[in-house]
Amino acid sequence: MQTILVTTDFNPSSLNCIPSLCRQFGETELNFVFIHLFKLSDSISDLLMLSRRTREFEHVSPEFYERCREIKKQYPQVKCLKIEFFYGSTLIMFKDFLEANDVRYILDPADCSVSKINKSSIDPNVLIQKCGLPVIRAEKDTTATIRPLSAASPIRENVLEEVSL
Repeated sequence: MQTILVTTDFNPSSLNCIPSLCRQFGETELNFVFIHLFKLSDSISDLLMLSRRTREFEHVSPEFYERCREIKKQYPQVKCLKIEFFYGSTLIMFKDFLEANDVRYILDPADCSVSKINKSSIDPNVLIQKCGLPVIRAEKDTTATIRPLSAASPIRENVLEEVSL
Protein backbone atom coordinates (compact mmCIF):
# COMPACT_ATOMS: atom_id res chain seq x y z
CA MET A 1 0.00 0.00 0.00
CA GLN A 2 1.30 3.43 -0.97
CA THR A 3 0.20 6.79 0.40
CA ILE A 4 0.37 9.85 -1.83
CA LEU A 5 0.13 13.42 -0.56
CA VAL A 6 -1.75 15.84 -2.83
CA THR A 7 -1.61 19.54 -2.02
CA THR A 8 -4.86 21.21 -2.98
CA ASP A 9 -7.32 24.06 -2.66
CA PHE A 10 -10.11 21.43 -2.73
CA ASN A 11 -11.25 22.34 -6.20
CA PRO A 12 -12.90 19.21 -7.69
CA SER A 13 -10.43 19.40 -10.59
CA SER A 14 -7.64 18.50 -8.15
CA LEU A 15 -9.01 14.96 -8.24
CA ASN A 16 -8.19 14.67 -11.95
CA CYS A 17 -4.75 13.30 -11.05
CA ILE A 18 -6.12 10.10 -9.51
CA PRO A 19 -6.85 8.12 -12.71
CA SER A 20 -3.31 8.75 -13.95
CA LEU A 21 -1.77 7.78 -10.61
CA CYS A 22 -3.88 4.63 -10.44
CA ARG A 23 -2.61 3.62 -13.88
CA GLN A 24 0.98 4.40 -12.89
CA PHE A 25 0.83 2.30 -9.73
CA GLY A 26 -1.09 -0.59 -11.33
CA GLU A 27 -2.81 -2.86 -8.83
CA THR A 28 -1.02 -1.38 -5.82
CA GLU A 29 -3.47 -0.23 -3.15
CA LEU A 30 -3.37 3.55 -2.80
CA ASN A 31 -4.24 6.03 -0.09
CA PHE A 32 -4.50 9.72 -0.90
CA VAL A 33 -4.11 12.55 1.57
CA PHE A 34 -5.47 15.83 0.19
CA ILE A 35 -3.98 18.67 2.19
CA HIS A 36 -3.96 22.43 2.40
CA LEU A 37 -1.25 24.19 4.40
CA PHE A 38 -1.77 27.16 6.71
CA LYS A 39 0.63 29.37 8.64
CA LEU A 40 0.21 28.77 12.35
CA SER A 41 -1.53 31.71 13.97
CA ASP A 42 0.19 33.95 16.53
CA SER A 43 -3.10 34.55 18.35
CA ILE A 44 -3.39 32.64 21.62
CA SER A 45 -7.16 32.32 21.23
CA ASP A 46 -6.73 30.85 17.72
CA LEU A 47 -4.20 28.37 19.08
CA LEU A 48 -6.50 27.34 21.92
CA MET A 49 -9.33 26.65 19.48
CA LEU A 50 -7.17 24.96 16.83
CA SER A 51 -8.42 21.45 17.59
CA ARG A 52 -12.03 22.59 17.24
CA ARG A 53 -11.66 24.32 13.89
CA THR A 54 -14.23 23.59 11.24
CA ARG A 55 -14.06 26.80 9.23
CA GLU A 56 -11.59 25.29 6.80
CA PHE A 57 -14.00 22.49 5.90
CA GLU A 58 -16.28 25.16 4.44
CA HIS A 59 -13.76 25.36 1.59
CA VAL A 60 -14.36 21.72 0.68
CA SER A 61 -17.29 21.76 -1.72
CA PRO A 62 -20.00 19.10 -1.91
CA GLU A 63 -18.77 18.47 -5.47
CA PHE A 64 -15.33 17.54 -4.10
CA TYR A 65 -16.88 15.00 -1.72
CA GLU A 66 -19.08 13.62 -4.49
CA ARG A 67 -16.11 13.18 -6.84
CA CYS A 68 -14.24 11.40 -4.02
CA ARG A 69 -17.11 8.92 -3.65
CA GLU A 70 -17.19 8.37 -7.44
CA ILE A 71 -13.44 7.74 -7.55
CA LYS A 72 -13.59 5.19 -4.74
CA LYS A 73 -16.29 3.31 -6.67
CA GLN A 74 -14.49 3.52 -10.02
CA TYR A 75 -10.94 2.68 -8.83
CA PRO A 76 -10.88 -0.29 -6.44
CA GLN A 77 -7.18 0.20 -5.66
CA VAL A 78 -8.04 3.54 -3.97
CA LYS A 79 -8.58 2.50 -0.37
CA CYS A 80 -8.64 5.88 1.34
CA LEU A 81 -9.18 9.52 0.38
CA LYS A 82 -8.37 11.69 3.35
CA ILE A 83 -8.86 15.46 3.73
CA GLU A 84 -6.43 17.24 6.05
CA PHE A 85 -5.42 20.75 7.03
CA PHE A 86 -1.83 21.32 8.12
CA TYR A 87 -1.08 24.20 10.48
CA GLY A 88 2.58 25.20 10.60
CA SER A 89 5.49 26.19 8.45
CA THR A 90 8.46 24.28 9.83
CA LEU A 91 10.07 21.31 8.13
CA ILE A 92 10.05 19.28 11.37
CA MET A 93 6.29 19.68 11.76
CA PHE A 94 5.75 18.78 8.11
CA LYS A 95 7.94 15.68 8.36
CA ASP A 96 6.05 14.61 11.48
CA PHE A 97 2.79 14.98 9.58
CA LEU A 98 4.15 12.91 6.67
CA GLU A 99 5.36 10.23 9.04
CA ALA A 100 2.10 10.11 10.99
CA ASN A 101 0.20 9.62 7.73
CA ASP A 102 2.71 7.13 6.26
CA VAL A 103 3.16 9.28 3.15
CA ARG A 104 5.54 7.68 0.59
CA TYR A 105 5.16 10.05 -2.36
CA ILE A 106 4.09 13.61 -2.97
CA LEU A 107 2.31 14.66 -6.12
CA ASP A 108 4.17 17.52 -7.79
CA PRO A 109 2.32 20.75 -6.87
CA ALA A 110 2.51 21.72 -10.55
CA ASP A 111 0.00 18.89 -11.20
CA CYS A 112 -2.37 20.08 -8.48
CA SER A 113 -4.93 22.81 -8.05
CA VAL A 114 -3.23 24.82 -5.32
CA SER A 115 -4.30 28.38 -4.66
CA LYS A 116 -4.82 30.26 -1.43
CA ILE A 117 -8.15 29.64 0.25
CA ASN A 118 -7.57 32.32 2.89
CA LYS A 119 -4.94 34.79 4.08
CA SER A 120 -3.18 32.15 6.20
CA SER A 121 -2.58 29.74 3.31
CA ILE A 122 1.07 29.03 2.56
CA ASP A 123 2.95 27.79 -0.50
CA PRO A 124 3.72 24.07 -0.04
CA ASN A 125 6.68 24.02 -2.45
CA VAL A 126 9.38 24.94 0.07
CA LEU A 127 8.41 22.20 2.53
CA ILE A 128 7.95 19.63 -0.24
CA GLN A 129 11.37 20.35 -1.73
CA LYS A 130 13.10 19.89 1.63
CA CYS A 131 11.17 16.92 3.08
CA GLY A 132 13.18 14.22 1.29
CA LEU A 133 10.27 12.24 -0.16
CA PRO A 134 10.04 11.44 -3.87
CA VAL A 135 7.85 13.76 -5.92
CA ILE A 136 5.78 12.10 -8.64
CA ARG A 137 4.06 13.52 -11.71
CA ALA A 138 0.58 12.64 -12.91
CA GLU A 139 1.20 11.49 -16.46
CA LYS A 140 -0.81 9.84 -19.19
CA ASP A 141 1.47 6.84 -19.67
CA THR A 142 1.71 3.85 -17.33
CA THR A 143 5.13 4.52 -15.80
CA ALA A 144 5.48 6.59 -12.67
CA THR A 145 7.94 9.42 -12.83
CA ILE A 146 9.69 9.73 -9.50
CA ARG A 147 12.32 12.36 -8.82
CA PRO A 148 13.87 12.60 -5.36
CA LEU A 149 14.34 16.16 -4.22
CA SER A 150 17.03 15.49 -1.66
CA ALA A 151 19.16 12.71 -0.29
CA ALA A 152 17.52 12.90 3.13
CA SER A 153 16.86 9.65 4.91
CA PRO A 154 13.45 8.10 4.28
CA ILE A 155 10.75 8.43 6.88
CA ARG A 156 10.24 5.26 8.90
CA GLU A 157 7.19 3.13 8.18
CA ASN A 158 3.95 3.56 10.09
CA VAL A 159 0.49 2.18 9.53
CA LEU A 160 -2.10 4.55 8.08
CA GLU A 161 -5.48 4.19 9.67
CA GLU A 162 -8.20 4.27 7.09
CA VAL A 163 -10.45 7.29 7.31
CA SER A 164 -13.72 7.36 5.43
CA LEU A 165 -15.35 10.42 3.96
